[in-house]
Amino acid sequence: MILELPKIYPITDIGFSGLSHAEQVERLAAGGATFIQMREKNLPPAEFFGQALTAVQLARQLSVRIIINDRADVALATKADGVHLGQDDLSAEAARRILGNDAIIGYSTHNLDQAERALSLPIDYLAIGPIFATTSKKDTEPVVGLDGLRSVARTANSLPIVAIGGITFENVHAVIEAGATSVAVISALLVEKDSITQRTRHLIEHVARGN
Repeated sequence: MILELPKIYPITDIGFSGLSHAEQVERLAAGGATFIQMREKNLPPAEFFGQALTAVQLARQLSVRIIINDRADVALATKADGVHLGQDDLSAEAARRILGNDAIIGYSTHNLDQAERALSLPIDYLAIGPIFATTSKKDTEPVVGLDGLRSVARTANSLPIVAIGGITFENVHAVIEAGATSVAVISALLVEKDSITQRTRHLIEHVARGN
């Protein structure tokens, strides 16, 4: 079964928002987000697990699906909806064995060759980026651009494509028109913590209007 993704796919980030992951989930969900990735690179493992558990439990109450970045073990222990894997993380095959057939597994790629190789993996969606230059990640790969996204979209068959990297209110329509099933957004939503809900609602409505 093909995974149905919402057009807007927020990713939590404590560094940008200054809020716990659960607080970010609550504010994003209030703005209409239904599919959220929890990304954490800096917290100690025990604190990360505690925050993930709280965020997943809250998400259940809000009917929001939560994907854990990198950590299949945390996704399993917290009963999250799935995991998002990078090129250097646990293999998709191993994550599938750990999490089972019902888990959602996403996979990051950064160029056409990686995307083509990913098509044979047991994944539910393929992420490609950075589409544009981004400030939300320090160790970024070369920019893919809209042409790169179009190339991936042409080869992805029916696999959903999540575009990530530098996506804003101004360029989101161009990204979707270039072939993205969904767009992952961090700084455009989290840059002002007091307006996360409003910015999320605005972006979802902006995309729905198509202008």
